Amino acid sequence: MVGVLVLQGPVAAAAGESRLDIRSRPGSSGTTVTVSTTACGAEVYGKGQSELAGAFHLFEGERKGVLTGQFVVPEGTEATTDTVTVKCPPRVKLTDSYALTARPQGAVEAGFGDTDDTATQLAVGGVLMAAGAAGWLVRVRHRSQAGRA
Repeated sequence: MVGVLVLQGPVAAAAGESRLDIRSRPGSSGTTVTVSTTACGAEVYGKGQSELAGAFHLFEGERKGVLTGQFVVPEGTEATTDTVTVKCPPRVKLTDSYALTARPQGAVEAGFGDTDDTATQLAVGGVLMAAGAAGWLVRVRHRSQAGRA
């Protein structure tokens, strides 16, 4: 029995893969992270642990043999790396990490200047559009009269 236990560790390490699929969009605080694995074989349940978010459960989803679980990255978490561990019976343990990115704070500038200038800019834009339309009408009318002469 000891030989079997000793061989299981090196065989899993020799595979060189964690076989954990960790997906987070955009990968910052407050987002949902989905963890999937096929390493649990026929099992329909597994337990997961995120260093940042704590414990979560994995269940068999739409595809047989694939366990999936989710957790939410706590709000206020800075850009860092989170390590996730998944365990399934009888002795499967997988660990992998993913990167968290910082979410931008505040509004993105669009190049229109201060918000106080918005009404002025809209008015100027409206005048320019009206002038363009008037010029087009004059040109069309001039062409139609030139064709009659």
